[in-house]
Amino acid sequence: MTIEECYQAIGADYEDVSHRIPNPALVKKFALKFLDDKSMEQLTAALKDGAVEDAFREAHTLKGLCLTLGFTRLAKPSIELTELLRGRRMDGYEPLYEQVVAEYEKTVAALRQVD
Repeated sequence: MTIEECYQAIGADYEDVSHRIPNPALVKKFALKFLDDKSMEQLTAALKDGAVEDAFREAHTLKGLCLTLGFTRLAKPSIELTELLRGRRMDGYEPLYEQVVAEYEKTVAALRQVD
């Protein structure tokens, strides 16, 4: 799968990211580096531990990566979770977190198929 096909498969905005990163090889390079990022793993751990400050930081990092890379479908629940945690609240985070996990898994699975 090409990087453009990957973006299409996950409902991401390739056109938007290509305005910020006009070289397709660099878009691919940075998108694939997302696979190495530990924000999701650390977010999960922080939420499990009830560490709201750490959870906020990791959600914010994940949100920023998604916005930079044009991962639109993953960005939306990441933004909502970040805003909930920004208020140092964890009540009701579960549905948002589940949305983040679902979109994250779709994004990672598609990225792993890129040639």
